[in-house]
This record gives sequence, C-alpha cells and structure tokens, in this order.
Amino acid sequence: MIKKDTPLSGEALVKEVCRRIRVARSYWDAHNNAACRHERDRALQLYNTLTIEQKEQVPQVLRVWLRYRSEKYFGPHRTPPQSKSKHKQKNR
Repeated sequence: MIKKDTPLSGEALVKEVCRRIRVARSYWDAHNNAACRHERDRALQLYNTLTIEQKEQVPQVLRVWLRYRSEKYFGPHRTPPQSKSKHKQKNR
C-alpha cells in the first residue's frame, strides 16, 4: 500500500476521523490501552482540524466516545503509562 503525500480534506477527512475513532474503540474493547491511547490521539488530532459542519457529519456515538468517555480514561489528569522495562525493575 502506497501512502499519499497529499493531506486529506472534505469528505475523505471526515471518513478518516470516523475510521480512526472506530479503530480506537476496537482497541478499547480488546483491552489494548496503549494502542487505544495512540489511535485516539491521532483521531483527536484530525478531529480538531474539522470545521463545524464536518464535525456534524461524524456520528454522534463516535463524537461522544472521542470527547467524553475516552477523556475519562485518557485525559491529562491520568497517570501516563510506564514503559515495561521500568515496571519489571520495580518487581525485582
């Protein structure tokens, strides 16, 4: 698969935002928090580039999950994840 160098815009951008939110939700359902956090950050970054009209095209269920529900678990008030190497050293 070849990546395009042109930035997304219009309907393609809205579709990509929806796709990334769905991927993040699937990681969340699979209890893969690190991947969910990473994909959610990407989705949120793209979501913030949308206009008001484009944001309304994103299904409400996805918007709610992205903005509110996931913020509860991945917000700035949460402790960031530690690397696995540090965690192993503490247990020794």
